[in-house]
Amino acid sequence: MAELVNITFDEINISDQCNYKKKMTEKDLVLFSAVSGDVNPVHLDKTFAANSIFKERIAHGMWSASLVSATLATVMPGPGTIYLSQSIEFHRPVKVDDELEVILTAKSKDEVKKTVTFICDVKNQLGKSVASGEAVVIAPTKKIRVEKPELPEITIN
Repeated sequence: MAELVNITFDEINISDQCNYKKKMTEKDLVLFSAVSGDVNPVHLDKTFAANSIFKERIAHGMWSASLVSATLATVMPGPGTIYLSQSIEFHRPVKVDDELEVILTAKSKDEVKKTVTFICDVKNQLGKSVASGEAVVIAPTKKIRVEKPELPEITIN
């Protein structure tokens, strides 16, 4: 089984970077709608979306933002991270089958609060930014190693 290992506050240096990739699938689109309750037809209705400014269905902007959360929780700092805030600006739509890459860069650290501010950039497979902003977390101060949970298969009918 895969393992998740964190990067502690003391191990993080300003300008350290990490990345995380995930493809937007039809299943992700439907599941995010179900979990969030956001059933805007621009996400789910092909006919409606064809008449929108995008001419096709688009993913929820917050799906892209949730990938920032996944990166912070599993890559850097990783397990034990406490999310405090995130600012995000959306630049272009994400469509089904787009592959996104989150790039986090450590911008600053607060030694007293043990917080780290990260610059966040989410790019599509063409290298174009779809979202950007900053996130602030309390970074773990102790090394943590945990087995990466295997999530159950979810069926959509």
